[in-house]
Amino acid sequence: MKSTMLSGKTALVTGSTSGIGLGIARALAEQGANIVFNGFGDAQQIEKLYTDIGQEFGVQTAYHNADMSKPDQIQAMMTFALEKFGGVDILVNNAGIQYVANVEDFPVEKWDAIIAINLSSAFHTTRLALPTMKQKNWGRIINLASAHGLVASAQKSAYVAAKHGLVGLTKSTALETAPTGVTANAICPGWVLTPLVQKQVDDRAAREGISNEQAKKNLLLEKQPSGEFVTPEELGALAVFFCSPAANQVRGVAWNMDGGWVAQ
Repeated sequence: MKSTMLSGKTALVTGSTSGIGLGIARALAEQGANIVFNGFGDAQQIEKLYTDIGQEFGVQTAYHNADMSKPDQIQAMMTFALEKFGGVDILVNNAGIQYVANVEDFPVEKWDAIIAINLSSAFHTTRLALPTMKQKNWGRIINLASAHGLVASAQKSAYVAAKHGLVGLTKSTALETAPTGVTANAICPGWVLTPLVQKQVDDRAAREGISNEQAKKNLLLEKQPSGEFVTPEELGALAVFFCSPAANQVRGVAWNMDGGWVAQ
């Protein structure tokens, strides 16, 4: 039996053509929400993706190819959602990129791109979504902030700075919307086997001359005591909880789902 908890709501999920974003988009669609997808990839594959999910869950879906590093394209995407669906009820800021280097070796253009996509884009989508949410007196802002929004790792200065900033943005937004029906929260995943993380696994396997499976185990055991990856489906279920009436008073949290990473 199809769930209708989010029937009539529209969710915009950035970076939702794969990985965590796709998992969250699917979970929200399963609850009856219309979905605006965003992300990079092959145009035909993306069209099949959002069409199939729409048919599978009986919801309306659409796609916008905004580059999340460009404020004018973000504005165009939010206008698109407003015109097509009457605004965004659930905003999931998930788009992100990574680069690894010591601070003194970090390319300036990589720093700027990571801050733009991982942090500033969430500010732009949030500022543009809030007026309609406040008008309706209902909204959910969910920021994907990573365990690196709570703790640091070496060689990831830009990513850690952006994710810590995203937790701060979440808290300020939650305080500003506290008297309303709009909530803002952050999800802080540990290792999830996304294409981004798989690349790190591949690089490690090649660098250390070990198998891909061993590289995965080594990566997990360094940080994640459970020794298991968090799944996009698990993160999707947490996003659904944030959208439920049970989470009406969950405001400004940075909820880590990380196999025990930050408990150490």
